[in-house]
Amino acid sequence: MKAVLFDMFGVIARLQSPESRAALQAVAGGDPDRFWEAYWAQRAPYDRGDVDGPAYWQGVCADLGTTPDERLTRDLIAADLASWSEVDDRAVALLAELADRGVVLGLLSNIPEELAARYEATQPWLERFAVRGLSCRIGSAKPDAAAYNWCLRELGLPPGEVLFVDDREDNVRAARELGMRVHLFTGPEALRTALRAVLETGPA
Repeated sequence: MKAVLFDMFGVIARLQSPESRAALQAVAGGDPDRFWEAYWAQRAPYDRGDVDGPAYWQGVCADLGTTPDERLTRDLIAADLASWSEVDDRAVALLAELADRGVVLGLLSNIPEELAARYEATQPWLERFAVRGLSCRIGSAKPDAAAYNWCLRELGLPPGEVLFVDDREDNVRAARELGMRVHLFTGPEALRTALRAVLETGPA
């Protein structure tokens, strides 16, 4: 193994908490089930960078039969970004350990531009990644093969020399089908154990 390619949300950064989801829903108003259906139905183009934040929220609200004004759009974007901004310090510490051992680190994240810019402005540990495959910048998102292949090209490595780490089974399955080694993330300690097995002969 020459490199570890990390997912971000659900691995390094936390998924939306019940509290942050409630805060976002409070800004949006209306029926929660309809809101979250529209939220996810419109998300893929936003993650790929096909639309920006205001256009995304226009689409979500259109699905709900409403038209947001500038202030509501701004508030929705702010609440959405806040809901994805909590980081797991244990995972960040593991990144530092791997980098210190000489392991090449890559990142493959489904992330919209506004959130990518927020992380770049606030999270210095992003500099540890030799390759950052941010869906909004590469024009493809997991589990599309194009997203993984972009990272492999940038890493300059064949699939079998890269370990892909993600918390979603569909994303892990897609990486495995391309020939990558995979780890379905359930927590930092389980990942640490898995990494120990592949690194026990020394730095990659």
